[in-house]
Amino acid sequence: MAHTDNGAARAPERSDTKLVVVTGVSGGGRSTVARALENVGYYVVDNLPQALMLDMAELAFAAGGAARRTAMVLDVRSRAFSTDLAEAIRALKERGFQPRVVFVDADDEVLIRRFESVRRSHPLQGDGRLADGIAVERGLLEEAREQADVIIDTSHLNVNQLRRRVEELFGGEDARRLRVTVLSFGFKYGLPPDADFVLDARFLPNPFWVPELREHNGREEAVSRYVLDQSGALAFVETYAGLIAATASGFEREGKRYLTVAVGCTGGKHRSVAIAEELADRLRQARLAAHAHHRDLGRE
Repeated sequence: MAHTDNGAARAPERSDTKLVVVTGVSGGGRSTVARALENVGYYVVDNLPQALMLDMAELAFAAGGAARRTAMVLDVRSRAFSTDLAEAIRALKERGFQPRVVFVDADDEVLIRRFESVRRSHPLQGDGRLADGIAVERGLLEEAREQADVIIDTSHLNVNQLRRRVEELFGGEDARRLRVTVLSFGFKYGLPPDADFVLDARFLPNPFWVPELREHNGREEAVSRYVLDQSGALAFVETYAGLIAATASGFEREGKRYLTVAVGCTGGKHRSVAIAEELADRLRQARLAAHAHHRDLGRE
């Protein structure tokens, strides 16, 4: 039973039900996301037609208990998929629910490799090529991607890394707070498609050219100290920490729950990693729910 500030019991409201809607491209990792949500206590309904989303939400609300944390995984193979998703989400909100939409994505080349490795055809390729099926699906999912609260790009994540990302996002903290992911990356591997802010740490000297630091990374003290002791490094961190802290309440007020701040350097091993760790720490000191994630660490 929910309680008011003065301790009196109040009737549960639909907004008390934590709903996560998971969708995304075939081969992107929806099943892994579903298992990770189960690991943090969500009741997961897989391959749910969007027409049944409101009914499922009402069942979860009525059941109470563990069902108050419910995830619904949608599949493009349930036809007329994305054209109705916006309306289904709108209906949930009008009924008083506050769903969070997760979109799982990956590069086309990665998806093709994944399908080929398990020798499966794409569900929408018909008599065409894998690339044809992926293109058709992306068209169907365009609106769903635009509706997403958080986009998880799994192109460079293994199963364990994806699971940890989901657990970081939907684990113990209050899911209504803004959650900030400070994501380090290497520019030579491409920009993160899910970034809300992109910071460039390449103005700092590169530890790669310091022989005793080359084989180490920005999570290690020697590299971190080298990067953060450079002229302008701490001012860079403090400026962006202040900007994000100043805008956090506005993002929360506008209903944004997930913010990705990408910090890049050349290879994603030294400067961006050290800056991302320091920035995440400063944001936690500012009482924001923040964690660092390193996309390209170990790729070299």
